[in-house]
Amino acid sequence: MKNSKSKTFKPLSPFSAAAVWTPALALLLAATPNVKADPGNDNRAPELPSPTCDNISVPAGNKVIFHVYAIGVQIYRWNGSAWVFVAPAAVLYANADHDGEVGTHYAGPTWESNSGSKVVGRRVAGCTPAPTAIPWLLLQAVSSDGPGVLHDVTYVQRVNTVGGIAPSAPGSSVGEVQEVPYTAEYYFYRAQ
Repeated sequence: MKNSKSKTFKPLSPFSAAAVWTPALALLLAATPNVKADPGNDNRAPELPSPTCDNISVPAGNKVIFHVYAIGVQIYRWNGSAWVFVAPAAVLYANADHDGEVGTHYAGPTWESNSGSKVVGRRVAGCTPAPTAIPWLLLQAVSSDGPGVLHDVTYVQRVNTVGGIAPSAPGSSVGEVQEVPYTAEYYFYRAQ
């Protein structure tokens, strides 16, 4: 995905499926397993590969309250010697078929629901079950506000990632930006 022209970072706006849809993303989605939600069990925590990802388990006393599927990009900027992570930009969906847009994910990292709530997190731990994809993460909420499903979120997990790793080839000029397609699932927890 090397781009010979330098770009200035400009956040995607509005966050829509069309804003992040590319042919490369279409190929990425075709390679993603089609996982269906288990009706009646939507509040299950994800299965984590043990012992590789034991460190991203959510502390006892927290329960899954929301689960979404993300399609987007991880944005990187070339600093002259390495690709530096800038921000994510993704659309959040209600199911694995990417039906029902329910929110967006952007710098912070921030997740904002269509119901008017948002949560900002900070990374606590990560693991890398697949070297071809961005790490799975455990994030703790720094702030959570607004009416809606993300109100009072305590933790967020990013799991089942595909793609999104920094380009392997060097950039052509300082400040060059690359947007690398990725998919992931995000689980949101609340203290019980």
